[in-house]
Amino acid sequence: MAFCSFCGAQTGADARFCPGCGRPALGGASAFPAPPPIPSGPLDYTIHGDNLQVVRVKLKPGEELIAEAGKMLYKTPNVQWETKMQGSSIGQKLFGAVKRKLMGESLFMTHFRTNTPGEVGFAGDYPGRIQAFTLEAGRSWLVQRDSFLVAQASVQLNIALVKKLGAGFFGGEGFILEKLTGPGTVFIHAGGDHLEFDLQAGESLQVDTGCIVGFEESVQYDIQFVGGIKTAIFGGEGLFLATLTGPGKVIVQSMTLDKMRRELGTSAGSGGDERGPLGALGGIFSSDD
Repeated sequence: MAFCSFCGAQTGADARFCPGCGRPALGGASAFPAPPPIPSGPLDYTIHGDNLQVVRVKLKPGEELIAEAGKMLYKTPNVQWETKMQGSSIGQKLFGAVKRKLMGESLFMTHFRTNTPGEVGFAGDYPGRIQAFTLEAGRSWLVQRDSFLVAQASVQLNIALVKKLGAGFFGGEGFILEKLTGPGTVFIHAGGDHLEFDLQAGESLQVDTGCIVGFEESVQYDIQFVGGIKTAIFGGEGLFLATLTGPGKVIVQSMTLDKMRRELGTSAGSGGDERGPLGALGGIFSSDD
């Protein structure tokens, strides 16, 4: 029995088009793989720690998780794991690999499953916090690249292209965002501490580019030039701010990986330059080069 991968409708074995949404089949029934499993119930998990957090998931028999390769911290011996590429055919596997590289993730996903009660732990690669979402069927969040950690196997991961050129060029996230679609529970990891905002219809929030962890699909995302040239050059915030307009929820992070690398690089150098913008300009003009 085959199912449409777009709408989930049942299709015939030799169907060329989906009877539900009308989309064409690419190569017969192989283009209509079985839909992802429906979660059997709420996921049993706890998040431990402060800025070096770990999510501990207690798996019930038959439950399955998908995780980014290398994110597992520990597991009980009865939990089976397998690393594989996504998709049921060679073409789907290759296309899935390309999408995952564009999203900043590894080529493979690790699947965790158990027939008896077990436990698995996951953590991020740098100081930050883990955010959990429980998504209803069809509900989606857009999150920053390389932020995905682990999710129930029913959650679909996909690419979301930024629709506006300005947001893609100057948004700090680039043209590519990750789209997470329910049903199921999903965990993402981002730097520093997190702030949550629940924007009403028409309500806007301006955020430093690159500090956006994620937002609901209903939120509009755009990039705007800041007040003036002097503010842009000497304000320390860059030339552009991301503007998010509701309705929907938004999550912002206090520390990005790029900022962390920049600060660590400064500290590892000659002790850092604490003179500020004017001192830095003075250093340029007084250079012997």
